[in-house]
Parts: sequence; structure tokens; C-alpha cells
Amino acid sequence: MCGIVGLLIKKPELRESLGELMVPMLMGMSERGPDSAGLAVFTETLTEPKRKYSLYSSAKDFNWSKMVQAFQAHFHTTPEIQTHGNQAVLISELAPETVKQWLKEHYLQLHVLSTGRTIDLYKDAGKPTEIANYYNFKFLKGSHVVAHTRMATESAVTPAHAHPFTAGEDFCLVHNGSLSNPNGIRRKLEHHNIHFETDNDTEAACRFLEWRMREGDDLETAMQQGVEELDGFYTFLMGTADKLALVRDAFGCKPAIVAETDDYVAIASEFHALAHLPDVNNAHIYEPDPEEMYVWTV
Repeated sequence: MCGIVGLLIKKPELRESLGELMVPMLMGMSERGPDSAGLAVFTETLTEPKRKYSLYSSAKDFNWSKMVQAFQAHFHTTPEIQTHGNQAVLISELAPETVKQWLKEHYLQLHVLSTGRTIDLYKDAGKPTEIANYYNFKFLKGSHVVAHTRMATESAVTPAHAHPFTAGEDFCLVHNGSLSNPNGIRRKLEHHNIHFETDNDTEAACRFLEWRMREGDDLETAMQQGVEELDGFYTFLMGTADKLALVRDAFGCKPAIVAETDDYVAIASEFHALAHLPDVNNAHIYEPDPEEMYVWTV
């Protein structure tokens, strides 16, 4: 049992309040997922060739300033960095492969959580309330957010196993449920030289969907491929640079509820996580149909 949360702000003038609106939604899902939490927030798009790298350090006292100095000395360019305790968002104009290889060679204690021009990602093990406070989620700004609270059922409780999972650039997935064929999906993708970082079933789904889009599918077609090939019980919530997308399995075993107004689209596993939202009493509220694909564009 896990909790999913999604919020897309339709009116640009309300995007300053994204975190303030989202945090009570996340807290409302705490009982469904008490062991870890995380989110991906989509912000203004960086100009090419800049990329953002969300980084996690296993050491709470990691010296980000020293790492930036080493980066500058090696590449003769100074990256931007925004630090949040043992996580940070690094911005650089260098090629992503170059940055990731340098980090891998010199900073094994750092884990790249996400890469892209719009996405920032934070996740950690612990109580959702503590994580939200530690990383100041209420101050986040952006167009949309995907969040999750986890109750581990099939893999370890670690920051790496927490959701969201990412693959490629500006794509993430959160999942409530369990898959019965993740190992088969892994074997299939490994033939395409796709590598995995955890044994979590959600990572298999995430990399499958991103692989389909990299092969040319649009998001909706990739989701349809997922419905056909990913076996199990699930509610999947996906975020891209300009979209939120939701799909449930054929039996609709895992709950989801949507509230939509002229100002926002809000998604959660249970309605009480939406009850605080402005004008929710006048929202169009509905339960998504099984195997129906719901996609909202910024």
C-alpha cells in the first residue's frame, strides 16, 4: 500500500503556490506510505544546452562547495548549484554524459536522481512529514509535481528504492501496486543495453515506458504498450516536462481520485488528501476508469 500524489497548476500566476498546495496532499498519504517519500517538481525550462542534475549524497555533511571547486578546476567552467541538506541540484552547460561520467569517477557517494531541463527530484527514507520539512517542500514552485509515499512490500527501504523513479530526461514515474513480471521486463530491456540501479519493480516499469518513448512512441502510445506488457496491479502516475499522465490496471484494484477545476488538476490515492484544496467543493471529482489513459498538458 502506497500513496500517489499529482498536482498540475493550470494558471501560471498560481505556480508560486505549488508546494504550499501539494504538501498537505502528501501528508494526507502518510499512513499509506510511512517508510519513505519523494517528489519530482517541474519548473521553468532551462535553455539549451543547460541541464539540471538532482544529486543525493549518502553523507549528510557532504561538502558541496568543495565538489563545485573540483568541477570548476577540472572543466574550467563554474556550474550553478542549489543545495538542500544532503541533496542538491547542479546546473551545467556540459554534455550530460560528460558530467555523469565525472561524478561516477570522482564521487561514488553521489547518486544522480534525475536529469533534464525542467525536473528537480528529491526522495529519501523516513517519515513523509520529516522529509517534507527537511527539504522545504512547501516552498517549491513550478507547473506540476508528482509525489509518493511508500510502504515497502517487495524491496528494501532505502533512498534509492523510494519513488519517483526516473529514466532518460524529464520523465518520472510513481506507482501504487505491484508487478508480477518485472524480471521479464528487465531481461527484455537489458538486451537493449538498458541498465538498472535497484531491484524495485517500479524501476522496471519506468525504464520500459521511457524506452518506448525513446524508440519513438508518444506518451499515450507508451502507456498503452505498458498496459499490454506490464502485468500486475497498479496505478501509475507519470510526469514529463509538460504533462501529467495516469493509468490504472484492468481491474482497478489500486485506488485513485481526481479533482479538476479551472485552476488545477489534483490526483491522490484517497479523497481526504484533496479536501484542503481551494474550491474543491466545486471541482469535477471522479475515479479514473481501469485501463483508461488520462493525460493533462501544462
